[in-house]
Amino acid sequence: MNSSFSISTQRIIELQTLAKEARIKVLNMIDRAQSGHPAGSLDLTEIMVSLYFEVLNIRPNQPQWPKRDYLFLSNGHICPILYACLNMRGFFPAIQLQTLRQINSKLQGHPKFGLLSGIENTSGSLGQGLSQACGLALALKRDHQPNRVFCIMSDGEQQEGQIWESYQFINKYQLNNLVSIIDRNQIQIEGMTESVMPLNDLEDKLHGFGLNVIQIDGHHFPAIMSGFFQASLSTNPCVIIANTTPGKGVSFMENNYQWHGKVPNKTELAQAIKELEQA
Repeated sequence: MNSSFSISTQRIIELQTLAKEARIKVLNMIDRAQSGHPAGSLDLTEIMVSLYFEVLNIRPNQPQWPKRDYLFLSNGHICPILYACLNMRGFFPAIQLQTLRQINSKLQGHPKFGLLSGIENTSGSLGQGLSQACGLALALKRDHQPNRVFCIMSDGEQQEGQIWESYQFINKYQLNNLVSIIDRNQIQIEGMTESVMPLNDLEDKLHGFGLNVIQIDGHHFPAIMSGFFQASLSTNPCVIIANTTPGKGVSFMENNYQWHGKVPNKTELAQAIKELEQA
């Protein structure tokens, strides 16, 4: 990662262009598969692009490089944006994106460790990814290794008890080599998170577990880079709350929980891609 979070206007434009490309890839993947989760995939685009093009210390031509940073995806259903960024970063060819959710595809509906270069954990049931990340972070810390671990979660899975057990674990072992990222998009499959099972003041709860909490605009590249930079300097374990808009970039999807796992029809797809291209 850069020694400073400052970022040039030109680089912001480049990252925005990458984000647009990634969103279009996501929609085309879901359309071809006729299955998938557009809302969360679209809202995490800037976070994923920031990680893969600015933050993570990785070598796509050496996916098992021992000194790499690790990204664990707990909310695995938003894997289309993960796959898009892995492809764009050079982990595998674009043609594989056409196989999303097909039988025997390496691009399953939830990532599976060992199938595809760049996938660091198997995900499926929500609430488990942070526990996986904790185990690796503790092992790296005890081995005095410099690798960092990042774990992306949904806000809906903050309703899971296992998540809060993990926060206790992080605090006890002071895992400051682990950065937890919560996608605070306010929706889940049944509706709005604050209606289904309110999280109330999430930041205060996390502070109560002894964690350093950083709130960011999850669509603003300077804010995202600043947040990751702050986390890199912190001596305490960090949680980044990324405030996002579900379905970001597509007018009829934004802030509509029904697009959590809904596939656009051909007319909707054409409108969505048109909006993204003209943005």
